[in-house]
Amino acid sequence: MSNQRAAAIERARSYLNDGQFLKYLGQRVSVKTQSSVAGSLPDLNYYLDQTIAPDFRLIGFDTQTFANEAADGGPFLVASRIEGEDLPTIFCYGHGDVVPGMEGAWSEGRDPWTVTIEGDRIYGRGTADNKGQHTINMTALEAVLAERGELGFNMKFLVETSEETGSPGLREFCQAKKDLLAADVLIASDGPRVAVDTPTMVLGVRGAMEFSLVADLRQEDHHSGNWGGILVDPSVLLSYALSTIISREGRILIPEWLPKSVPDYVKDTLVGCPFDPGESADMPDHEWGEPGLSIAERLYAWNSFSVLAMEAGEPTNPQNAIPKRAALHCGLRFIVGTETDKVLPALRAHLDKHGFDMIKIEAPADSPAYQASRHDPNLPWVKWAGRSIKATMGRAPQILPNAAGSLPNDIFCDVLDMPTLWVPHSYNSCGQHAPDEHLLMPLVEEGLAMMTGIFWDAGELGGDFEGKLAAIG
Repeated sequence: MSNQRAAAIERARSYLNDGQFLKYLGQRVSVKTQSSVAGSLPDLNYYLDQTIAPDFRLIGFDTQTFANEAADGGPFLVASRIEGEDLPTIFCYGHGDVVPGMEGAWSEGRDPWTVTIEGDRIYGRGTADNKGQHTINMTALEAVLAERGELGFNMKFLVETSEETGSPGLREFCQAKKDLLAADVLIASDGPRVAVDTPTMVLGVRGAMEFSLVADLRQEDHHSGNWGGILVDPSVLLSYALSTIISREGRILIPEWLPKSVPDYVKDTLVGCPFDPGESADMPDHEWGEPGLSIAERLYAWNSFSVLAMEAGEPTNPQNAIPKRAALHCGLRFIVGTETDKVLPALRAHLDKHGFDMIKIEAPADSPAYQASRHDPNLPWVKWAGRSIKATMGRAPQILPNAAGSLPNDIFCDVLDMPTLWVPHSYNSCGQHAPDEHLLMPLVEEGLAMMTGIFWDAGELGGDFEGKLAAIG
């Protein structure tokens, strides 16, 4: 490692130790960017205009904010720094919106909108998802610029504010701004590592679609004594229908819901891949899911079906009545190779075949919200980034062809036509989407080091970057 590269990495670490990183993060966490809450647009605009754009401009980026053409979408910010037409261009992404704060549900009276340090934990809504992660990447850029005086490459950084509601309008925005956003590779951060002590590089995501099974059988509820035994119970009906969709062991029973094949490079990459639950008391159920697959293969190389919520009667105040209606709100996570246009038609045919034609299927018009995507670990950009991380950390990252969760990654692959590399800075017990969300201080420090190393090395590629990447064996 060159002395100047090491100095840039040490500078990035110093931003954590001297409080500068936490100052940035605290300012961002304090903005209540709850995109799923009505009336949040002023906060979403404030986040981009007052907390992100000024910090980018301080390190020599040009910034533009754009309204979202989608009625239910928040604004976008694009920060750009162009240093040379022949240099590589890196595209980075983050989302400034968060799930609801869940005030009052956090332990020890913590305020979700205030950064709180306890031991090696940094608490606050958005610390892990995603304000902390894009703050790490922005801070790493600042460290490179402070040490080198320039990046040595071009950077385009997109921050959206509607990811937690399915990124409405993002695809259309990227289509309309393809020239503005054009780049050679995406290098960004979101989600967890496979294990706390394992640097991770993710090349895609599973897709996600949601739908509901609804048994709406009559006009009103009926007394369970006077009508019990002579009326179909919609909850029982849905339970039996569910048992034909997924087995007691969690195996999906509708063939059209499964990928046609899994490439060898996916299987090979996952050999020995760890799963670390973090500090959670829960562990994977080894008998749940597709038989014959490892935990990693079930997470990253197969599809999973979940019942997200069940609705019938009044759970908090049960009545002696047979409800008129019951519903199962379901989700399917899927990998590349799943024919998503056949998922709901196959479900309809399956229900009809088993005598459940009275059960309705309801789905959002834009389902699936996210398509699946992945890349081959043998791509030159992937090998280059893996080498960079190993040079910084002293150990190679675990590479995942795709993550288990979902992001709008397919838009960057398909619309912007670039390979995608995600370097996550969080872990599986971070409290994402729950009370007590937090980052781990050691992972912030490692994240700052890794990203500074990556951005430093990108600046070393120069004008012949394509030839240099192609030469990587």
